[in-house]
Formats: sequence, C-alpha cells, structure tokens
Amino acid sequence: MLLWMAVLLFVPCVGKTAWLYLQAWPNPVFEGDALTLQCQGWKNTPLSQVKFYRDGKFLHFSKENQTLSMGAATVQSRGQYSCTGQVMYIPQIFTPTSETTMVQVQELFPPPVLSAAPSPEPREGSLVTLRCQTKLHPLRSALRLLFSFYKDSHTLQDRGPHPELCIPGVKEGDSGLYWCEVATEGGQVQKQSPQLEVRVQAPVSRPVLTLHHGPTDPAVGDMVQLLCEAQRGSPPVLYLFYLDEKIVGNHSAPCGGNASHLFPVKSEQDAGNYSCEAENGVSRERSEPKKLSLKGSQVLSTPTSSNWLVPWLPASLRGMMVIAAALLVYLRPWRKAGPLPSQIPPPAPGGEQCPLYANVHHQKEKDEGVVYSVVHRTSKRSEGQFYHLCRGEMPAAQ
Repeated sequence: MLLWMAVLLFVPCVGKTAWLYLQAWPNPVFEGDALTLQCQGWKNTPLSQVKFYRDGKFLHFSKENQTLSMGAATVQSRGQYSCTGQVMYIPQIFTPTSETTMVQVQELFPPPVLSAAPSPEPREGSLVTLRCQTKLHPLRSALRLLFSFYKDSHTLQDRGPHPELCIPGVKEGDSGLYWCEVATEGGQVQKQSPQLEVRVQAPVSRPVLTLHHGPTDPAVGDMVQLLCEAQRGSPPVLYLFYLDEKIVGNHSAPCGGNASHLFPVKSEQDAGNYSCEAENGVSRERSEPKKLSLKGSQVLSTPTSSNWLVPWLPASLRGMMVIAAALLVYLRPWRKAGPLPSQIPPPAPGGEQCPLYANVHHQKEKDEGVVYSVVHRTSKRSEGQFYHLCRGEMPAAQ
C-alpha cells in the first residue's frame, strides 16, 4: 500500500521534465537537409498517441511512431517544437509534454543576384556578360551549385556549372527581363534572383525632315510644321530643329517615334534651309536640309559670302545696260542716207567743213525704225543757205 502511494506522488513531479524530451537532427540544420524530429520517453519508455507541435500549433499525430520526418528543411522550417505522448507506468497511464526545442535552419546560400557587365544598358554590337552571384555557407562550401539563366520565360542555360553567361554582339532584340536560378545538385534547394532589365542601346538612324504647310508657299502669318523622325534608335530620343545653323526648337520623344515643331511665319527671315537632328546618348544624326520659300519672296535662304550679291544682280545688270546703251548712242556717229563717203559733196565754199543737215522723220506706230533723209542744194543760193546752216542757223520752213 505504501508503494502505490509513493508512485502516485512521484509521477506528477516528473511528468513534464523527465518523462519526455524532443530531439531534432542533424544539428546544425541547413537548408536542404532532411530534418527529423524524435519524441523520446524517459529511459526509452514506449510511447503511444504521439503528437508534434510547432510554435504551439498542432503539426502531426502518430499512434505508435515516435519519429517524424520533416523532409528537406527550409527557412520556413524554423520554430519551437514540442511533443506529447501517452506513457504507461503500471498501474497508471498519463500524457506528459516535452519541453520545447528551438530548431534553427541555417541558410545554405543567399538568393543570387544577377548583374550585367559592362552595363545593363550596353551598346548594340557589344559583348555582354551575365553573372549570377551567390556564396555557399563556409560549413557547406564543398557542395556543388548549378546555374540557370532565363529571359522573358525562355531558358538560355539550364543548370550549368558556370555562373556566367556571355552574349556576344547584342542586338536591340536582346533587350528584356533576365534572371537566374541557383540550385544544389539534387535540387533540394533552388533560389531565383530578382529580375534584371537589359536595354540594348541602338544608335539612331538618320532622321527625315518633312515640312507641312498649305498647298502653296506660306506667307507671313501662316503656320508651318516641321516633322522629324528617326526610324531606328533606342529611346528616349531628343530632336533639335535648325534654321541654317541656328537652333529654333527642341522636343523629346521618351518612347521613340517622331517629334514636331510648329511655328508662325513672322517675316522673310523665317525663310531658309531647315534641318533636324536626332540624339539618344549613343549616336547623333542630322537630316538633309529642306528649303522653305515664302510667297512673293526673292530670298530663299540666309545670304552667305558667296551669294550676297544675288538679290542686287538684276538691278545692277539693268543699270549697266542703260549706261552702255547711252554711251553707244553718244559715241556712235549718225548713219546718213545718201552717197557713200567717196560720193560726199565737196566742202562748202571757204573750205569750211560743215555737217550735213539731217531731217529725222518718225513713221507711224505700227512701223519699225526711223527714216533719215538729207537734202543737198547745188545752187549758189543753196550754198549760202548751207553756209548759214554751218553757222547754226536753220532756214525757215518752206
């Protein structure tokens, strides 16, 4: 009787600390390790109706098995574990609870980081090297890791031993989202890197400039639109608009495409050679110039050292022609009708050389030219009259 009373007094004292305890192995535990929990009785006392808990929440029940396999350990496997089980201690059966055991799952390697060298924005045609970087825990440095590379859901390399992937001569089509994955040989641990955007920078093509205005040459007060477009080139693209060599406007195309510049014609100084330039940080190209002429204007472009006389040339030529004609009329002797030089009558009496009297007769408007006539008198009276003509006197009209 005294023995049974001693048993009854002893059982409550050892129910929580002596009868059950929980073990976890391996120790330490790394990601990918097969984690096993074992609920053991005092001095290997058989247990039944075993229950496992993590962080106070029910995890697993087994009628007879005192061991629980947790599979490959992950970071999420961390926690405080405990167990309960029925212990038969004749003549009594009770259910003690073990103390909690903290399970720390150590990281085998951190998530990889993908980088691109020399830059995630390489120039078209250059060599790009993708590097998938991570590091094993020093206690597991002997493990072998495998590397995979992906782009936009496409596999570029599947579980290779090298942490780098080279892409020679990248093109604009190689732009996209890249990431890598690192895994152990058995695949128990797999980790992906964050996505990396690679944007291949393509040079801009030579832009094309288009002038938009009415069906005829614009006049002062009309609106003119300059449209510039580079068919190729990585955005953003900056467009500059020029009148001859002076910048008259600039516009940006963040997503590529074209840009326009609208302006009113204020004066004849807005006429000239327009061009545009496209630049995107990789290259810069200039368009062919387009000439803008204004209605009724003689000036088509800004004068240069080689053409500043052009606007004045027509007036100058006309002036020179008038002067030349005047000199020709002044210096050229009158052509007289009558006998040839060998048939000219002898000089007037007294040996004075007198010019002949010429009569000029204008014909009707429909006729061309002028009729010249010379009248000679052979009588002495005529000679006198002629002599008076030489002195500058004109006879009275008959």
